[in-house]
Amino acid sequence: MTRRRTVLAVTAGALALPVALSGAVSTPATATSGWSSAWAATTDTSAPATTLASVRTIIGADTGAAAALTGKGVGVALIDTGVAPVPGLPAAQVVNGPDLSFESQAANLRYLDTFGHGTHMAGIIVGNDTASGMKGLAPQAKLTSIKIGTASGAVDVTQMIAAVDWVVKHRNDDPANPIRVINLSYGSGGNPPNWTDPLQFAVEKAWQAGIVVVAAAGNNGNSTTKLTNPAMDEWILAVGASATNGTAATADDTLATFTNLAVGGNQVDLLAPGTSIASLRDPGSNIDNTYASARVGTTLFKGSGTSQATAVVSAAAALVLQSKPAATPDQIKEWLIKGGTFLPNGKAGTMGLLELNVNGALARTGTAVAKPTWNTSKGTGTFELARGTSHVILDNAPLSGERTVWGPLASPQWAPKSAAQTSWSGGTWMGFKIAGDDWTGTSWASKTWAAATWTATPWVSSATWTDPAWTGRTWSGRTWSSGTWSGRTWSSDDWASTSWD
Repeated sequence: MTRRRTVLAVTAGALALPVALSGAVSTPATATSGWSSAWAATTDTSAPATTLASVRTIIGADTGAAAALTGKGVGVALIDTGVAPVPGLPAAQVVNGPDLSFESQAANLRYLDTFGHGTHMAGIIVGNDTASGMKGLAPQAKLTSIKIGTASGAVDVTQMIAAVDWVVKHRNDDPANPIRVINLSYGSGGNPPNWTDPLQFAVEKAWQAGIVVVAAAGNNGNSTTKLTNPAMDEWILAVGASATNGTAATADDTLATFTNLAVGGNQVDLLAPGTSIASLRDPGSNIDNTYASARVGTTLFKGSGTSQATAVVSAAAALVLQSKPAATPDQIKEWLIKGGTFLPNGKAGTMGLLELNVNGALARTGTAVAKPTWNTSKGTGTFELARGTSHVILDNAPLSGERTVWGPLASPQWAPKSAAQTSWSGGTWMGFKIAGDDWTGTSWASKTWAAATWTATPWVSSATWTDPAWTGRTWSGRTWSSGTWSGRTWSSDDWASTSWD
């Protein structure tokens, strides 16, 4: 009899939980549900869909100089749950970087989005769905997908760190579309010291390499006292969600009640539309099966959260970079923030939080930007503090301490190599063979990084990387084959998507 192995997660108090229709917090899903408590969701279907055409109007991208921009020539790295080859996601605009998720060890799941989150983010950025007329906000940007999350979102912070390192190392592999933006609709469960945290060190190195890092503030509500990690890092661009209240006008927009706010440390830098955003549906994925009422027609799906707001800002950053390709991340950040639209109502007005305005940002591109003097992380803090109280669990054993998914590692060994951009060599990261060595893989996308079989021993020595639950699930042209995603991994970190509504 084959023993079913499961990867679960201890639910951290800092992670957002699913919300019931009434607004009360529900209990976490059971292991057999295939649903992770680290991805917050609602079953409320009352809110009308916010189209990307409306979002484009709200953020001032459909008039003036912004209207002519498409993101052409700008690469955007999406570190997420992968993307699915739905018709609304043009293969010519998508590159598959390495799959660093647990599902990379299953050929039928590799690179593909089994959860539905990554596809939704990709649609906001580069989608082009002729069936519905939906078009992404930067439709000619080149999207590089680096998959680290499974069907239920399971991911360890060390997979995220390895992915960021890979992007920095390979940002110029396509000279016509260098990666200038990283979209992180994600937040770890940790609350580590900013001056030593390895995750913040990784994103700061990306920033220093000329990449605008856009991160979700989190969805634990306005009463929280800190942003999620790495949005709490002062260097990068921390995004909160605005509630559009069903209109394309900005005068009635407010701070979304689910957005994290900070009492000390880095505050939300910028707001962007993040409620009931209609983007690409991933048919048969976990969220599609679980929240069928969130479907809009046959090709779209509604989602709310700082995840969606982050994707909106990443697309906007690509537009501004198309216009000003020599701009530094510090310049892009300040232009986007100071070019925003004032929201007079509620906490946004009281706090002076601005909503994204692309034309406003373009109007500021002639202004000088002083170099910030924020403190930087040394990267020598523990991976355990970066995880916080949420841990990936394999056969009832949590991944903890100073080790990665693939084996033991001390951050003081990793940090100097990350800084020197030598943590990766081919498909080997810090001595662990976790991907292929070059762009020789095959998938539906225009270009693909090769895969590799993981040879490292899991942190439970008696276990293997394979899961019997992976068999029998295939992508069949336009949808996942029928069935549930039970028996799969659970999320250990917060991807900052507050609802599928």
